[in-house]
Amino acid sequence: MLSLLSYNTLMAGKWTGMDKFLHESGVDLMECIDEPKSVDTPQKVFERQIRFWELRPLPEDPALAVCPADARAIVGSLGETSAIFIKEKFFEFEELLSVDRARWLEAFANGDFAVFRLTPEKYHYVHVPVSGQVVDFYEIDGRYHSCNPQATVSLITPYSKNRRVVTILQTDVPGGSHLGLVAIIEVVALMVGSVVQRYSEDKYEFPRPMLPGMFLKRGQPKSLFRPGSSTVILLFQEGRVEFAPDLISNRFRRDVTSRFSLGFNQTIVETDVSVRSMLAAPKSRRGTTW
Repeated sequence: MLSLLSYNTLMAGKWTGMDKFLHESGVDLMECIDEPKSVDTPQKVFERQIRFWELRPLPEDPALAVCPADARAIVGSLGETSAIFIKEKFFEFEELLSVDRARWLEAFANGDFAVFRLTPEKYHYVHVPVSGQVVDFYEIDGRYHSCNPQATVSLITPYSKNRRVVTILQTDVPGGSHLGLVAIIEVVALMVGSVVQRYSEDKYEFPRPMLPGMFLKRGQPKSLFRPGSSTVILLFQEGRVEFAPDLISNRFRRDVTSRFSLGFNQTIVETDVSVRSMLAAPKSRRGTTW
């Protein structure tokens, strides 16, 4: 509750009136399920539900992995770097999954990753990127920090890492996407007291908490971040996927100022993506049309 009050207080101080807030943020309330006039507080804007089944269509090809959020995305390989710069600090690969999860550390070693940064104006539901069965679900404790990409290395300490919620999906099952194991890591940020697990198979109806053994369908709502900036990280096993060409080509553009990096000297450029849009195809398949 405190986090929600803090968010509304902060937004009220930053923007005077909802009209200006919506104008500054670029939020389109016509996407909402609720009547626009009823979405009348910053919290309601943040936690809004949209007609994603109409406005964020899934790719027809069921083998494609999709983006889990409306966000700014970067992609890369853990074979190229073991550290990812997220929320003012570097996370080593082992920290993302927890150093005591040897099974998953081995499974995702040298794999591929995608990072999705949700800024406060974004639609903040996280959707399932692939179809598969939940084989593990756990939390890693950490302190809450904001999503300011301009922080210095001096702020990075072992005690300042954000709390993470980890879901491991096995997609090599009947009805699955057949992309191997996939990790969904939800990183909690400033003023976000929790990320609420509320998986729904039919729009937003009958939400359920995350439990091992559940089968999750690609593109369906999985969870909701509470107010603040948030990040979702996907991990894929080595050699299982090939990211969309635009996500690859945009990474090292010289004509765009980058706010993030994969290391101290290697900048990387984000790409704006929509939830349920194409992210990756099976690497073994040739001739994919993006």
